[in-house]
Amino acid sequence: MKILLLGNGAREHAMAWALRRSSLVTSLTIAPGNSGTAMLGENVPLDPTNVPAVLDLVSEKKIDLVVVGPEAPLVMGVSDACREKGIPVFGPGKKGAFLEGSKAFSKNFMKRHAIPTAPFDICTDIGEVKKALEKRRAPYVVKADGLAAGKGAFIIHDLQEALLTAEELLSGKKLGKAGETLVIEDCLSGMELTVLAITDGENIKALSPSQDHKRVFDDDLGPNTGGMGAYSPVPWVDEPLMEDIRKRVLEPTLSGLREEGIPYCGVIYAGLMIDENNQPSLIEYNVRLGDPEAQVVLPVFQGDFAKTLVACCERRLDQIAWPETERTAVDVVMASGGYPGSYEKGFPIRGLEKLADREDILVFHAGVSDDGHGRLVTNGGRVLSVVGLGQDLKSAVEKAYSGVREIFFEGMHYRRDIASRASL
Repeated sequence: MKILLLGNGAREHAMAWALRRSSLVTSLTIAPGNSGTAMLGENVPLDPTNVPAVLDLVSEKKIDLVVVGPEAPLVMGVSDACREKGIPVFGPGKKGAFLEGSKAFSKNFMKRHAIPTAPFDICTDIGEVKKALEKRRAPYVVKADGLAAGKGAFIIHDLQEALLTAEELLSGKKLGKAGETLVIEDCLSGMELTVLAITDGENIKALSPSQDHKRVFDDDLGPNTGGMGAYSPVPWVDEPLMEDIRKRVLEPTLSGLREEGIPYCGVIYAGLMIDENNQPSLIEYNVRLGDPEAQVVLPVFQGDFAKTLVACCERRLDQIAWPETERTAVDVVMASGGYPGSYEKGFPIRGLEKLADREDILVFHAGVSDDGHGRLVTNGGRVLSVVGLGQDLKSAVEKAYSGVREIFFEGMHYRRDIASRASL
């Protein structure tokens, strides 16, 4: 098959790596791709939210399957446009993508279908915000309704600061149109967990559970980021908990989509909080593989990724073998100095060649580019995902950090406690 993969981050590098391991894939085009995906297929400099350009590329390359990595093209309707042309695509249409594209829609969806989540209010002006905040206690949770690249949720301990944040969001100063509507909700406590599930609209299967690390510094300190690392599977997640998540979150989500007439082929990302009684609550949906979760979930997936996606498009996911996970992956994100704030670009990256032939250490590129002279340089906030693979969590952690120690670029920083919340 000739496959077109849309996106350009470490997630897409991991997806390209997984697709290339399938005998089904004869040709892989990535748009726009990055320096890592260039080693696995052909990069095409194209904006994946430019729907007409995507359709032209599909026609030009005679693509058999389109796989969408990030959320923005899904919200823009790229999947709908492909399906109208009879092109199989892995990724929900615009209506399904609204589960991520609008937090207000997704919270109301959870409420309609009795999916456990934090009590919430939807606010469009500061008066509504004040009422919503005053009936809650700190910490206050303020979320922008629209897409904000993983930076639209604020957990604030001071009431006045929460009001100021809400004002900046509503005015457009903070996140533009994404903050025109806000969700104010109760703050849940417990352990965060990500469950990525693949669905063909009729059947749903969960991939190995993972845990992300959002804060920039060790011990979960500092501002939120797009994710500083992850690991999978999660040792404290047992089969009864996974069954509870399937019965209370995943299956009601799928049946709710069907009830509302929303066809869905793609990933349902359930961002969960597990409380002290081991009860799950849904924090948010995403409609694609997470980043950095994909970088650990795909390397431990024992099935054929390409065949699984094709089966989804053909509504026969129930016929696909789903092997047990037999190893552990740990991802340490190496970031530019200053991230998630302002940072400089263009610093040479050294040491990658030492890891090129390792099967137990994978390096997925994110903010990396070629300087035009054959050197790889930093070109983003999150630069690399260094993934260690092992038979258990302890060995995977050791592999990941041994890989990190081989790499250097000016100003680099990374968390030194990835996976420490699990029992090693």
